[in-house]
Amino acid sequence: MPPLAITARTLTSACGRGLAAHAEALRDRRSGLRRNDFSATPLDTWIGRVDGVEQVELPERLMGWDCRNNRLAWLALQQDDLFQHVQGLACRYGAERVALVIGTSTSSIGASEEAYTRLQDDRFPPDLDRPIIHTPHSLGSFLAAATGLRGPCVTVATACSSSAKVFAQAARMIQTGLVDAALVGGVDTLCGSVLFGFNALGLVSPEPCRPFDVARRGLSLGEAGGYALVERDGRGPRLLGYGESSDAHHMSSPHPEGLGARLCMQAALARAGLEPDSVDYLNLHGTATPKNDEIEAGAVARLFGARLKASSTKAWTGHTLGAAGIVESLFALSAIDSGMMPGTLNCDTLDPACGPQILRENTRAEVRVVMNNSFGFGGNNASLVFAAEGFR
Repeated sequence: MPPLAITARTLTSACGRGLAAHAEALRDRRSGLRRNDFSATPLDTWIGRVDGVEQVELPERLMGWDCRNNRLAWLALQQDDLFQHVQGLACRYGAERVALVIGTSTSSIGASEEAYTRLQDDRFPPDLDRPIIHTPHSLGSFLAAATGLRGPCVTVATACSSSAKVFAQAARMIQTGLVDAALVGGVDTLCGSVLFGFNALGLVSPEPCRPFDVARRGLSLGEAGGYALVERDGRGPRLLGYGESSDAHHMSSPHPEGLGARLCMQAALARAGLEPDSVDYLNLHGTATPKNDEIEAGAVARLFGARLKASSTKAWTGHTLGAAGIVESLFALSAIDSGMMPGTLNCDTLDPACGPQILRENTRAEVRVVMNNSFGFGGNNASLVFAAEGFR
């Protein structure tokens, strides 16, 4: 596929607000995880909670969308001059020629939970009796109103691959001439359905998550919001390829041979016109659940040589669900910016079942080509290939 430019980006997570805060956290190996303080009866676990979301005030014109998820979306939009970059994009191409493609797993379900706990005569309380915030498209509708973009507005909800697949959706729209550019991203916030739902599956760790460690006990959940601008041309790193697959093996377990993971990684490389040896760094899905890590690492080891450097960054932010794809794509891009590939945090003893590609310590090298993996429930998988500006 013709390369597309990533001309602006930003990220807000438990590690901080903006790209600089995240680069510093990665460099200093400072996790954003903390003991769970979410809900009146918190689970015994660790979470990646974003500070200050409750204090965010939306502009009056956007109060119809007010809820915790959209407040985080607004907070993230204000970092790294991203909002101003979006306005510049609309001026350059016309607001109708810029798509909005946003990923989320739970959207504003936290507001729906609150509304049901506060039912009044079997009706939602007046402050939450706003239908739009109780739909999967709450986030997309909010961002369209917030930015003024009038191109195609798509919400992608494919569990934990959601905000990786937004890059593929945007690329197809641009390549077919439907639009000239796109604002892509993902936002997900913590809520009871997420915390207690994952705990019911036996996937939540009582300690900070330890991806690829021999003693890993499960994931740590988190929340985040991130965005990127994708254009045909411009300054910045390039999106070279994407791959998608759906192995449909099981609702919550990956294919035992990593079939879907391998297919989407191969498709991303083929679309980029690259061989596996071209990739310098791979940001793994790496949730720290026993089977996910072993199966993903095995698929990577079979496809790539031992020279590849790969790691999971979920011990910094927690597993941010529908926002994981954008979070970890931006972490992969930061390796191009800085030449630093983050070693997997909390991986004290590498599981011998995982391959030699797994980095345990931060490593510096020239990084030109990176990949990001994002895998969701139901075997819904996405891989992305990015490269430095001027690559080739």
